[in-house]
Amino acid sequence: MKLALILLAAFICVSSPRVSKGWFGKAKTLAHARATDTVQFRYEDSRISMACAYSIVVYGEDESKLATAVTAAFDEVDRIDQLMSHYKPESPLSQLNRQAASQPVNVEPELFDFIAECLRYSRESNGAFDITVGPLLKTWGFFRGEGRMPTAEELAEARAKVGWQHVILNKQEKTIRFNRAGVELDLGGIAKGYAVDRAVRVLKQHGVSRALVSACGSTIYGLGAPPGEDGWKVKLRDPVSSQKTAMTVRLKDHALSVSGSYEKFFDLGGKRYSHIFDPRTGWPVQGVLSVAVLTKTGTAGDAMDNVFYVLGVEKSQKYLNGLEGVEAFIFLPYKTKASAITWKQVRLKR
Repeated sequence: MKLALILLAAFICVSSPRVSKGWFGKAKTLAHARATDTVQFRYEDSRISMACAYSIVVYGEDESKLATAVTAAFDEVDRIDQLMSHYKPESPLSQLNRQAASQPVNVEPELFDFIAECLRYSRESNGAFDITVGPLLKTWGFFRGEGRMPTAEELAEARAKVGWQHVILNKQEKTIRFNRAGVELDLGGIAKGYAVDRAVRVLKQHGVSRALVSACGSTIYGLGAPPGEDGWKVKLRDPVSSQKTAMTVRLKDHALSVSGSYEKFFDLGGKRYSHIFDPRTGWPVQGVLSVAVLTKTGTAGDAMDNVFYVLGVEKSQKYLNGLEGVEAFIFLPYKTKASAITWKQVRLKR
């Protein structure tokens, strides 16, 4: 599951909030931008969508337009949820999952193109990223529960249904079919990043040039920068101790995506089994605590953090060498001389 991030937006000459309604309420303040000597209004709000909290902070000179822009961005996130949720039985994705094993299914262009992009990530990563992992989540008990150890027979049955090669696309007809019964698509590992990108696009259309958009703290995009700052300051939590900070990054026209092992897991026989799988083996990945990725888009970041988590340090570096504008931080478990469990960080960059 994605790690929770602590957001700290740096503000210049912030006055006391006129309105304060808590994390899921709204707040607006005044900020003075030194560089331009103009007044910048700050507005923030949150909304539950895709089963998590999306939050948006924006700055702008026209106070009346900020709330409208943020509301429109949240509405776009809700639209993506209605399109891509596999929990909602009426969603186009759920309909596709029900029908595609028996016949080609016509899929609307946006969803078709997004699934095609997901399959491209699978192909380029040799299956380290795979949107057909749903049967594994269910077999290991992570779909709606806290996990369990499957039998060998259960695992074999689930693995037979997993593999991006089972998804057949017809680009001319915009149809998708599955070549095996039981195959289903789960976009949960990447749809939130796509929703962040779409929300940022809507904010830009409304004239917003300074914003921080967060999907549950797992994928965050910094548009521009706060007044007087060179980027949005984001603190990444320690993968071992939730009360500590592992590192701080500044986002400016970039996304940060994070995957970690300790929010959905169970311990058995001295090992921890999390919900992050190697789709090629059917087993949870061992030996990695978390991965943080800096990319140009939330969609790419959501895919890449899973890829690097599965591939590990050496193979991730080889994969990253073929990319542009991507930087990764892999947090690995480390034992001190006192046998205390802590972590070490490996930074990957082209």
